[in-house]
Amino acid sequence: MNFETILVENPEQHVVLVTLNRPEARNAFNTRMAEELVALFEGFRLDPVEPRCIVLTGAGDRAFCAGGDLKERRGMSDDQWRRQHLVFERMARAVIFCPVPVIAAVNGAAFGGGCELAGACDFIYASQTARFALTEVTLGIIPGAGGTQTLPRAVGTRRAKEIIFTGEPFDAQAALEWGFANRVCAPDTLLPEAIATATRIAANAPISIRQAKQAIARGCEMSLADGLAFEIEAYNRTVPSTDRQEGIEAFNEKRKPRFKGV
Repeated sequence: MNFETILVENPEQHVVLVTLNRPEARNAFNTRMAEELVALFEGFRLDPVEPRCIVLTGAGDRAFCAGGDLKERRGMSDDQWRRQHLVFERMARAVIFCPVPVIAAVNGAAFGGGCELAGACDFIYASQTARFALTEVTLGIIPGAGGTQTLPRAVGTRRAKEIIFTGEPFDAQAALEWGFANRVCAPDTLLPEAIATATRIAANAPISIRQAKQAIARGCEMSLADGLAFEIEAYNRTVPSTDRQEGIEAFNEKRKPRFKGV
């Protein structure tokens, strides 16, 4: 697929690197970028084998994503605003519900919808220069691309209220301490570290990774008893796979498994 606002590369086998590519606008997403992210991530749902892990980052070293492009939104009627926001909602959901792991490599400012986009990923590696904020209340709106739901699940309800109610930025170290980021990296090692983790994930059985991701996501919304039952349903989907047989054979033959996603 040819895109205008994002770059899609394969830095390693089975790993996809997606770069938000509007550096002149601090990688803020306009309608076109949102539509392209929807097409890309919804397309990933249709392929049962590829990719096996995705890294999402921003072009340049100033910003991961500055959120929605307010220049594009200036002068919109209420109806135009709501119609555009439907595209932004689909974008966030396409990332959240992507069946394979998505790692955010946050290389600078992640404000407003950019912070929500990072939070929609499975986990975050942040540059030491990264800064985060949900600034929507300072503009007369609230987070509407998943922020009020993903942030409390990551940092807890009370911390999320403080972040959202104040709109104040926080740095990479705070993101790490609060559980929003998994790792803080030097700026020049951020992408290599994220790709290295993605490569490690991609080396594992694709069906296992997808089923584990679904079990975690769905199970956290259930009671413990229901979550355990769902886990077994996900587990049982791996049993008849060729990859399960390959994994056992490779272990016994003392070699690396050659998983095919079937």
